[in-house]
Amino acid sequence: MPLILFPVFAQNYNQVLSSDKGTLDVGITTIPEKPVAGGITKFQINFINPKTEKIQEHIDYKFTLQRDGENVFGPTDLIHTSEGSVTIPVEIIESGTYFGLIEIEGILFQPMPVEVVSFSIPIADAQPSGNGSKVDGGGCLIATATFGSELSPQVQQLRELRDNVVLNTESGKSFMTSFNEFYYSFSPAIADYERENSFFRDAVKIALTPLLTSLLVLSYADIDSEEEMLGYGISLILLNVGMYFAIPAVAITKWYKLRRN
Repeated sequence: MPLILFPVFAQNYNQVLSSDKGTLDVGITTIPEKPVAGGITKFQINFINPKTEKIQEHIDYKFTLQRDGENVFGPTDLIHTSEGSVTIPVEIIESGTYFGLIEIEGILFQPMPVEVVSFSIPIADAQPSGNGSKVDGGGCLIATATFGSELSPQVQQLRELRDNVVLNTESGKSFMTSFNEFYYSFSPAIADYERENSFFRDAVKIALTPLLTSLLVLSYADIDSEEEMLGYGISLILLNVGMYFAIPAVAITKWYKLRRN
């Protein structure tokens, strides 16, 4: 079976472990590096070909987090990552030693006998206010409320594009900083209303579909420079302005003219 490979984006892992049958290595990083109870811990997982030490794309897997033999997160449904690199946010309430379980079930859309990677991660007690580490949030609130889970394929697509494409350039980082200030000013209210009103949630889902489809372009783009990132970014902005504003405006204008005639 041919393997399609991408360069490893993050070279420094907390742990690099082999699957029990040796087909893949898995690099695991936590954000923050030293997680504490009472906040969100992000598990950044890279699936790596051990022969080339490159990221392997198109992996099907499940993820579970346990404490004292009890599942505190997952097992998830079977998830597909096209990039071979994922970030899974988990809210961890209590301190202690947690055990993660990654079950790999497919490569390049081909099913395979399940291979398992297990790891442990210590979670410290939350430090007193003013001395603790800042826990990085940054969830896709509206998409999560729309599609029902942070691990839905649509939310994973957005997270992978952000972490593996946009944030790899300085212009992308600057854009995300400005975007987050704007986005988080209104997204919590919209996400809350989606959970309360299924009709509104369905409307948001329909509205998001063209945007998600257009962003697929970045999944296949080979972006190696700031100029390319800016070019793709501006093109996608113009495309979405056309889809969400220009086309409806033209349609409304024509409808209005037809009514007058």
